[in-house]
Amino acid sequence: MTGPILSLRGVSKSFPQGGLLDRLLGRDSRLVALEAVSLDVVRGDVVGIVGESGSGKSTLAGLAVGLARPTSGEVLLDGQSMAELMRDHAGPWRRRVQMVFQDSSSALNPRKSVARCLSETLALRGVSSAQREHEIADLLTLVGLGPEIGPRLPHELSGGQRQRIGLARALAMKPEVLIADEPVSALDVSLQAQVINLLSRLTRELGLTLLFISHDLALVRTLCSRIVVMRKGTIVEQGPCLDVLGRPQHPYTQALIAAVPKGLAGRRTPLPVRAEAAPPETREDIHGAA
Repeated sequence: MTGPILSLRGVSKSFPQGGLLDRLLGRDSRLVALEAVSLDVVRGDVVGIVGESGSGKSTLAGLAVGLARPTSGEVLLDGQSMAELMRDHAGPWRRRVQMVFQDSSSALNPRKSVARCLSETLALRGVSSAQREHEIADLLTLVGLGPEIGPRLPHELSGGQRQRIGLARALAMKPEVLIADEPVSALDVSLQAQVINLLSRLTRELGLTLLFISHDLALVRTLCSRIVVMRKGTIVEQGPCLDVLGRPQHPYTQALIAAVPKGLAGRRTPLPVRAEAAPPETREDIHGAA
């Protein structure tokens, strides 16, 4: 049996608090965002990471994609440490692990057209200028957009289109692991369905490993095969999605599920609460919802 594609081994991350005067007076303190987190992600899996604001979800995502280094512990890709792969430059890690950000507006340069944004990303992957136009067309088709989008600037696009461009930019690197940090939280329900459908299709067609970070348990239940529940920088429960959501063991997980509004408009799949037997589920549950 092959090992996990992405692993966190006892990873902690802390940030300094207070100003210069506090440090000079010896009152320096640190905010612990992650504490001794260990997690294995199997190749091809779709893992949902949930928890309230401040639970450490986005910090974990930033460490996994290489935007930050752990204070202690190791982040591994196919058994190789991040420190090793990023010793000279971040290229090997960044080519294999990519991220789709929550805020599509700030994630795209407002002065660069869609085509230029994608072209620069393809150049980083080593695609020749002669081939880039063809690959840009393929990427836009892959995320359900047409070639007319290419010359447009981000402010000329809808929120759903911008999020698709963010996804296309990540896919331009041909990553093995895709991390989506609250990718639909700023979208309305109909656009959420479109983006979740797209992520579901792409994980199947491209064989991607996906970390889907969200506070929305209904979306996680629809898309993910496994779930990780975080609280105050630690993992309190993890396992197959239906098992955890249908029979939660930790009081915090039970409280998260109990807090989901019942009968919320637009929710396509009811969330089971401590059911004895969860109904059959596949990742395709959401298809056709949009």
